[in-house]
Amino acid sequence: MAFLTIQDVSRRCGMTEPTLRYYEEVGLIGPITRDERSGHRRYGPDDVDALEVLACLRTVGLGIEEMRVYLANRARTGSAEAEQRDLLLRHAERIEAEIAAQQARLGYLRVKAALWDARDRGDINAEAEASERLPGVITRMMPDVVAQMRAAR
Repeated sequence: MAFLTIQDVSRRCGMTEPTLRYYEEVGLIGPITRDERSGHRRYGPDDVDALEVLACLRTVGLGIEEMRVYLANRARTGSAEAEQRDLLLRHAERIEAEIAAQQARLGYLRVKAALWDARDRGDINAEAEASERLPGVITRMMPDVVAQMRAAR
């Protein structure tokens, strides 16, 4: 592979040019080779490989410091496998917690919509059922707030 311009790498990795410059500035990649005549960045195969990894890590929500650790561990082949695994599993746990929180919010929205739908249709049985389900979905959505409210009683 020949050296690529910043525009080529941006298209290939799905990152903006400012992001590529920022990743170089904060030391995630590079320093990137410069064309002697123009001074423009020229990305080599190793740079593109690292950026493709960073694009994936960014997509799953890792922060700059986590990406820095991941790349450093990657360079330490043969001695960082457990640390890599742990870094990724910690992030997976954060994502699982986010998913659970989003599911709780979704449950609340569905119950509230069912409540309003029942009222719109004049269905008092469906409205009562939705009203009965509401405290449970609120507790799942905001367990800390509900616990504080109960403690304050």
